[in-house]
Amino acid sequence: MGIFNCLLLLSSLVPLVLNYPFSPPTCYSKVLSMSRELTQLAAHLKRDHETSYCMAHMPDLYLDVHNSCVMYKMRTYISLVEGLRQRRCAYTGEVRKLGVTLRQLFIFMSQKCHGDLVFTIHDCAALER
Repeated sequence: MGIFNCLLLLSSLVPLVLNYPFSPPTCYSKVLSMSRELTQLAAHLKRDHETSYCMAHMPDLYLDVHNSCVMYKMRTYISLVEGLRQRRCAYTGEVRKLGVTLRQLFIFMSQKCHGDLVFTIHDCAALER
């Protein structure tokens, strides 16, 4: 009876293990997920009651990691976020998270993934949607 239970357990776990995605995140997948997260966070901050007042003058943040202008866009947005001086907004946790994560993505793209990323388009106007 013990062997039968072991075989039953083994036969039920093997398909689960084989179907689980074990591939580690690549540089590209990390950059892509971070850019999507930052785009959503910036849009949320512009709509949020606490931060909408001081984020209203900020441009919309849309990060397309395939566009060569994204580095310039991130550098500009980082300086704008760091330049926020309204106490109500500039020192909230979410605004700080936006600035820190944006800086991390910039460093990640420019230093860590420098040779792994390929920019397929050069259209700066497309980032101003």
